[in-house]
Amino acid sequence: MAATVQDVRRIALSLPDSSEKPAWGMPTFRVAGKIFASVADDDTAIGVKCPREDRAELIASEPDKFFIRAGHDENYAWIRVRLSAVGDEAELRSVLLDSWRQAAPKRLVAAHPELAADAG
Repeated sequence: MAATVQDVRRIALSLPDSSEKPAWGMPTFRVAGKIFASVADDDTAIGVKCPREDRAELIASEPDKFFIRAGHDENYAWIRVRLSAVGDEAELRSVLLDSWRQAAPKRLVAAHPELAADAG
């Protein structure tokens, strides 16, 4: 069963100090004012934070799941994830949690050590 935008919203908003705010006509999810996830305008993919040095390996290992939007993502620490290719809710939570950790202030991440255990 493919992940849905409703799954993304539920999981993203369950993370500490997360909020939803529209931007560019699409839902975005933020922590401390920083976007950690956005929904594509066609609801088929999400964008999440990802170190640029990790993107090529992710895309090469699972090209049906991970991609960058040409002309847009090259200069940002961001990757796209096709919701239809996400295996299950645990995988979606892992993707969103990893992005949340990158955007959240260090003090907030440190205040929630239980989320560090989900890191792998």
